[in-house]
Amino acid sequence: MMDRKDILYIAARAAVEAGKKILEIYNDPSSDFGIERKADNSPLTVADKASHAVIRSFLSATPYPVLSEEGRLADYAERREWDALWVVDPLDGTKEFIKRNGEFTVNIAWVEKGVPVAGVIYVPVKDELFLALEGWGAYKAANVREVPEGGSADELAKEGCRLPFECKDRSAFVVVASRSHLTPETEQYIRGLEQRHPHVETVSSGSSLKICLVAEGSADVYPRFAPTMEWDTAAGHAIARAAGKEMRNALTGEPLVYNKENLLNPWFIVE
Repeated sequence: MMDRKDILYIAARAAVEAGKKILEIYNDPSSDFGIERKADNSPLTVADKASHAVIRSFLSATPYPVLSEEGRLADYAERREWDALWVVDPLDGTKEFIKRNGEFTVNIAWVEKGVPVAGVIYVPVKDELFLALEGWGAYKAANVREVPEGGSADELAKEGCRLPFECKDRSAFVVVASRSHLTPETEQYIRGLEQRHPHVETVSSGSSLKICLVAEGSADVYPRFAPTMEWDTAAGHAIARAAGKEMRNALTGEPLVYNKENLLNPWFIVE
């Protein structure tokens, strides 16, 4: 088995290079993004495909299979034999990408026996990199222009800040909600929080950035009572875990697990 820090560093390199490719398309004034519709009517752009290709090129240097939103989905009979694998969303927040609001990410997680033990989330527009490894910690680095071959995760961590950040004094209890998927169940959950906390502030955000806000301590809780897939959450879950948080099934309270037969996540709460 490869060293876990080496695994994390490969994921970081892949995410940043994929982010560069996404930005080439995002910043091209002549690009119409080549929008297609998948079977579930969700959008797919040329940026999703280009990012997937870049990530695959990096991860192919490892012995682990890849479960990607834009890749071939192996049958469960094959996948259940995978003790370790990559779980990838090449462009999380495609709707935000199309809206050009900058709230989209590249998500890469390394999962072992159903548990996300390493994760990277890159925010191309802000040039921010979140990286985390079980037992090592979670970090946020800014201005990550290059992740050069031959570097290390420890060097990246030195350039960043450990999560969660030192708590700033704030009077409000902050709940983060989806910009595109605010459901009646979520609104009811927030009303319940308002009964328990004198000041509740709701912050909206797109893609896996919502999980990152809890991991870094800028928000207290992220309830998600709407459909998500494993590749939407695996990297963020790894970052949350390494920052001392957890992503739990909203009904059972058990941590989410990955590489299930049905890749749809249950409703969950990150706190």
